[in-house]
Amino acid sequence: MNKGESMKINLNNKEVSMAGESFSVRELLNLMHFTFPMIVVKINSRLVKKEDYERVFIGDGDNVEAIHLISGG
Repeated sequence: MNKGESMKINLNNKEVSMAGESFSVRELLNLMHFTFPMIVVKINSRLVKKEDYERVFIGDGDNVEAIHLISGG
């Protein structure tokens, strides 16, 4: 990708354009203000463990699901 281009991902069934070539899961969560303590992240249907959020990167065309778990009764 050339400087200034953006990548497109599918985030929770919505196409999102972002400047840059890739982001870690942690960076994406911060950029999107996803701060819930209980969140499940999948990239292309593969579960990402919380301890891997800094090491796993999201690239152009990836399908990302960020699911907030809510407890209650």
